[in-house]
Amino acid sequence: MTATTAIRRLNAADPDFARHLDHLLSWESVSDDSVNQRVLEIIQAVRERGDAALVELTQRFDGLAVASMAELILPRERLELALTRISAEQREALEKAAERVRSYHEKQKQDSWQYTEADGSVLGQKVTPLDRAGLYVPGGKASYPSSVLMNAIPAKVAGVREVVMVVPTPRGEINELVLAAACIAGVDHVFTIGGAQAVAALAYGTESVPPVDKIVGPGNIYVATAKRHVFGKVGIDMIAGPSEILVVCDGQTDPDWIAMDLFSQAEHDEDAQSILVSPDAAFLDRVQESIDRLLPTLEREAIARTSLEGRGALIQVADMAQAIEVANRIAPEHLELSVAEPEQYLEQIRHAGAIFMGRYTAEALGDYCAGPNHVLPTSGTARFSSPLGVYDFQKRSSIIHCSAAGASELGKIASVLARGESLTAHARSAEYRIKF
Repeated sequence: MTATTAIRRLNAADPDFARHLDHLLSWESVSDDSVNQRVLEIIQAVRERGDAALVELTQRFDGLAVASMAELILPRERLELALTRISAEQREALEKAAERVRSYHEKQKQDSWQYTEADGSVLGQKVTPLDRAGLYVPGGKASYPSSVLMNAIPAKVAGVREVVMVVPTPRGEINELVLAAACIAGVDHVFTIGGAQAVAALAYGTESVPPVDKIVGPGNIYVATAKRHVFGKVGIDMIAGPSEILVVCDGQTDPDWIAMDLFSQAEHDEDAQSILVSPDAAFLDRVQESIDRLLPTLEREAIARTSLEGRGALIQVADMAQAIEVANRIAPEHLELSVAEPEQYLEQIRHAGAIFMGRYTAEALGDYCAGPNHVLPTSGTARFSSPLGVYDFQKRSSIIHCSAAGASELGKIASVLARGESLTAHARSAEYRIKF
């Protein structure tokens, strides 16, 4: 007899539902003092001693017997070699996924624009790519080539001249798929360094590692903490929390499908979150049965079980309208609308990183090859942030070109406002251009 998975059941009709939901969603990603202090020390070491610090820290943390920085640099030829070492099936999958990701992100490109006012003044916006972007890729056996595609391709589409990738190789473990993905995505430089030291190198530069303008890509608590500290010197994508999925289902999808969709996030790590919301109590029971039956078949059963029992939930609501209310309250990273006519609910969804429409659109397709980016806001931050995209690798400059007549008219307005703020130099600068 299959043991029951102790995934919590919540009902939106309960008086304490809001409190229970808040507790379920709570996630604290702030580093403790010891982690914070170690990261600050590592950043300082890299700033002061550059390559020498990177070599020393790589020896200490990754268990590599390297003597110089030259051993931590992978040339383009090594990436091309990786393409020959993976299977033909893997190469084809990477190339097809890359093609779809590139095609989708091409549509995000923003162009410069300007317009001319009646007096001849020109106003506009100039869109310019970043010069150099840094991509952090987790290393070792638990590597994610899909993340290389999702981070590097938008940068290249945006027009970034150089993409610099850092990927640790603990105990010499090199993932050929990651290197092959870097080759396909057009990554320009690869360094086999990781942790807070890699983030510091990207932010401040060393003798070998060029400083970048923005750092993107996931990492552990040391990487996340380092990204917090270097923000301001460089841009960062986000401080991501554990992966999460919210499935809203009308009760008509195969419960085995839904169970596996929940597993697809739960298997990431013990802190990942998988939630199902449905107005059909009997359907929630059937999904529970599917979970109990299918969970033991997973290779990462222990991780998924810890995730489901610690942070997962099956939530009963009164109707689909309340299901959408709960979805907006959660603001999930991934939202599956596993319903008959998902389009009817799309306008009502206000907060979600990515929305997967209909019964056939598994979230896993978005992770690898659908096209949209899988780097998404977590922990409720979809309320105010968006998926990674081309726009994250572009910056915008305002264009202001006043005609003589325009400067005269604007000068009169600026003069009044500047003197109202007691900034007389501002006022007089504008007044010089006024034609009386």
